[in-house]
Amino acid sequence: MNGSALFVAVFLACAVEAVEATTIVLAAGTARDWRSATSGLLSAVAVLAIIVAALGPAVSAVPLQGLRLVVGGLLLVFGLQWLRKAILRASGHKAVHDEARIFRDQIEAAAEAPSRRIAGVADWYAFTLSFKGVLLEGLEVVFIVLTFGSNQHDIPLATIAAAAAVVVVAATGAAVRAPLARVPENTLKFVVGVMLTGFGTFWGAEGAGADWPGSDAALLVLVPLIALLAAGIVVALRSSGRRVGIPDMVRGGGRPATVGEEGQR
Repeated sequence: MNGSALFVAVFLACAVEAVEATTIVLAAGTARDWRSATSGLLSAVAVLAIIVAALGPAVSAVPLQGLRLVVGGLLLVFGLQWLRKAILRASGHKAVHDEARIFRDQIEAAAEAPSRRIAGVADWYAFTLSFKGVLLEGLEVVFIVLTFGSNQHDIPLATIAAAAAVVVVAATGAAVRAPLARVPENTLKFVVGVMLTGFGTFWGAEGAGADWPGSDAALLVLVPLIALLAAGIVVALRSSGRRVGIPDMVRGGGRPATVGEEGQR
């Protein structure tokens, strides 16, 4: 896996998380108080930076074979989860994740919440909403950076790719001050799910002692095969059952998702 492939993989995966975090921050700032929402965002970024600084060297010190086995397993867990949801949404068996609807729901919930000033923060609700949203999505970004970067012994490049994704998405959100509803998030999740599943399979097998024909070149066959299999499942599901047509809400009702529940999607 060369530097360009590492950059693209990390950039796309982190862009998905950045879209969700940006939607939450925009809702907190628009409905409540921009200064408090921005303070929450910066506080979460500071916490995430400390986590990366603390865990980065520790992860890099793990023997490569053992690291690849662990990282491969973790990537398969995340990749298959993302790919499953993307397949269900693409086939119509799970409602599409609607950032515009989530933005409106967050705005309504934030407008109804009482305002409190705590520890110098003008609006504690806006601060905590922004902080929790950025921290939850940011932890997934940290996981992506550390797993991809440490496996390739290039955490700095993975960090740059993640930062680039966050900056691009955040700048777009700040420019329009609206949810990034036009970003094809399900398509991104489908692509990222395929990539994470492919890399997880590749690194997990290597960590277990297997030798891939052609070494890293095997990814050029493995990833497209997974994509074709996933696309085939989408086609099969489209013709096999009942579809849904409503925005993706929390199971069991029509209330808007909370920040914590959004992070689990």
